[in-house]
Amino acid sequence: MTEAQRIAEDKGLDLVEVSPTAKPPVVKIIDYGKFKYVQQKKANEAKKKTATVQLKEIQLRPNIETADLETKLKRAYKFLDQGDKIKMVLQFRGREMAYRDNGMKKFNSIIERVQEYGAVIESEPKMMGTRIIAILASNKKPVKKGGSKPSSDKDKAPKKTDNDVNA
Repeated sequence: MTEAQRIAEDKGLDLVEVSPTAKPPVVKIIDYGKFKYVQQKKANEAKKKTATVQLKEIQLRPNIETADLETKLKRAYKFLDQGDKIKMVLQFRGREMAYRDNGMKKFNSIIERVQEYGAVIESEPKMMGTRIIAILASNKKPVKKGGSKPSSDKDKAPKKTDNDVNA
């Protein structure tokens, strides 16, 4: 039994090899269970702070009414505020296919409205079968999932201590 193993056993800790290729090998005396626990906590914290970007789909029709379009655009703006990407789809059915050029003009005008809100075209509108598809991304940073709530002004106020004198 080596001296390092004896010291680790006396302290009730583990002997962990840090660099096995070094001459002589480098070891640490630590509580391995606690070490693994701290590593896992750090990994979980890092995972909480990561931002996830999802691809959300907004489906439209060429004959969409203005009120319905406003509803769809509000949803698109909400997705952009969250930092998600948007897949805008204009679906043609039946006889609407005869008016693809009008549909493309309408689709481009809708995309311009979304761009004015603060979106960037990631994939230009293109016709794929009976659909026109474009992908838009937010130019804002994505919202972090599971982050802490913003503190209020009360939290920023200086706290009274025993040394403070009441006036």
